[in-house]
Amino acid sequence: MGGIVVCAYGDVGYRCTKWLLDEGEPVKLVYTHPDAPGEERWWESVADLARSRGVPVKLVDSLDAPSEEAVIRAAEPGFLLSLYFRKMIPARVLASPAKGALNMHGSLLPAFRGRSPVNWAILKGAPATGASLHYMTEKPDAGALVDQEQVPIGPDDEALTVARRVTEAAVTVLSRCWPALKQGRAPRIPLDLSKGSYFGGRKPEDGQIDWFRPAHEVHDLVRAVTRPWPGAFTDVFGPRVMIWKTRLSGYGGHDTFPGKIELTERSVIVYCGDDRPVEILLARPEGQPDMNETAFRAWVLARG
Repeated sequence: MGGIVVCAYGDVGYRCTKWLLDEGEPVKLVYTHPDAPGEERWWESVADLARSRGVPVKLVDSLDAPSEEAVIRAAEPGFLLSLYFRKMIPARVLASPAKGALNMHGSLLPAFRGRSPVNWAILKGAPATGASLHYMTEKPDAGALVDQEQVPIGPDDEALTVARRVTEAAVTVLSRCWPALKQGRAPRIPLDLSKGSYFGGRKPEDGQIDWFRPAHEVHDLVRAVTRPWPGAFTDVFGPRVMIWKTRLSGYGGHDTFPGKIELTERSVIVYCGDDRPVEILLARPEGQPDMNETAFRAWVLARG
């Protein structure tokens, strides 16, 4: 079969690489990224895993350098696997493995191609997402599909919960189709790109809440970017407030408008563009600690 060159990062990268090593597959080289300063890492280290198994590790930002192509070609890989590697792999590198270069993507392709697929799926109110293994081409997330596994997204599920489900789905997909890949009989199902959309990366400033949007969209934003992601925020209270958890409220008021703040008996609600409010369950005003709904209500009340 030839060896395997793995390019991996994050929870999917760790768990899928671990599965390959536990199965005794011939992983010859692992590429991974240095951890980004200030990023909250909630997954185990791919680099530490590989080193503990005696597999050579290279910490890189990308594989763009011609020297990396030479290293990979010298390994004479049967497969190159991209398992949540954060950078596009050059086409000349994709041509190196004898049996193909494959990527594990965190959605049900062709839906939610591109960056941050779990976060975008929640933001768009999708009821399900999953993991897809596909052959890589120069165009991102466009190559033929090998296999995929679906996971549900509940109406109040947060991104970390869904991301962990996607990790389990990724391991399921890899373990299910790996025998067929090795034997050269795995399917290659063309993707109909007209049936999905491509999404770009997200930045912390994208978490600003627009209270003119419908309540369900505000709620979806909060749960899509809450910890360990940078979070949703608002300036409607005066000081900037990070909003970590919300709930769609059945409370109905009078003379509502987007951004209107009301205090209920136990919490704070804010009205949205469809005259429906969201209830704030966990927040952190600037310069303050995290506050549950009761503490946050008291903070808002004290400010008058």
